Amino acid sequence: MRLRKIFLVLLCYFLLLDLAGCESFARKFTRKSKKADQAVEMVLVPEEYKGPNMTKEELYRQYFLFWKSWHDELENALTQRSSIKKKVDCAQEALKNLVNMKNMLVADMQKNLDVYINRTIDLLASIKSDIYGTNDSRNLYIAEGIKSDIHKGFIYPKIKNYLK
Repeated sequence: MRLRKIFLVLLCYFLLLDLAGCESFARKFTRKSKKADQAVEMVLVPEEYKGPNMTKEELYRQYFLFWKSWHDELENALTQRSSIKKKVDCAQEALKNLVNMKNMLVADMQKNLDVYINRTIDLLASIKSDIYGTNDSRNLYIAEGIKSDIHKGFIYPKIKNYLK
């Protein structure tokens, strides 16, 4: 029995010495250099993105398409009684694209589009003030009217001669 205890102690001792001599064990308990781990800072020079070269026609059509899709999304949000945040975001994006369309037109046509921009601003204010969605049907009626009027007067074939 005593021989067996001595043998186990010696075995543990040799095992401990073997592990202490192991490279991974030694690496685990050595102090690491702080200078070696510092990351090198990258210095990037910002470049302005020019975007694809698009003609006035393509840009106007793109803004009109974006306006139409955001306005459709607004009508869907008003129909489905979505959250006020969704309605406001849709109205703001539609308004932003209307303003982009306006900036591409000559002064006379800008005045005509200003009427619809102001109506959209009024609609946005009405949506913001209607926290509980009680006026969604009235706002939907106004939005459909705005969409119909803009569609009649500002599609590309009618506007192509008035682009800047």
